[in-house]
Amino acid sequence: MLSETLAGGLKTYAIGEKIRALRLRKKLGLVELGQHTGLSPALLSKIERGKMFPTLPTLLRVALVFSVGLEYFFGARQRRPALAVVRATDRQSFPDRPGARNPAYRFECLDYPVAERRLNAYYVEFGPLSDEQAQPHQHEGAEVVFVIAGSLAITVGDVEHVLRAGDSIYFDPSPSHRYRRVGNRACSAVVVTTA
Repeated sequence: MLSETLAGGLKTYAIGEKIRALRLRKKLGLVELGQHTGLSPALLSKIERGKMFPTLPTLLRVALVFSVGLEYFFGARQRRPALAVVRATDRQSFPDRPGARNPAYRFECLDYPVAERRLNAYYVEFGPLSDEQAQPHQHEGAEVVFVIAGSLAITVGDVEHVLRAGDSIYFDPSPSHRYRRVGNRACSAVVVTTA
């Protein structure tokens, strides 16, 4: 049990409120966030409501899902230029769906340490899945995809666009869209979305 002094000090950081704001911005429910983090929805709810304070490993699990660093929760409120170097060895790879045996793609966040990003950048490797296995999704903002290697089909609404290495596409991601590797060659891309 925390003393009043410690509890009061932790409350000033409003960690639960920040987690809730991130979750709602990404339109995730507690159950979905629990699937991505391996934490129970009940525990996440307690943290969001300020009934419990997360340990640093627990908070880092949540931070990685939202591509933010721990400083997002503890950093000073003063404005400073955003700058972060992300080493390849420090990035973690996540499947498109938590617990997926054969994910349609795996992604790595290229900018996770930056606290208040205006965009999100990812390195993505696409798996050899059939069209039926590529799950559609949608979100607000804008999206740019630049294909590094291989061929990638991107379906936006009902229209499929096939991109090859060096091709790029800019689109409104609010309609349902999905990605699918074309052919047997390895396929990778950089995907940038606005926050």
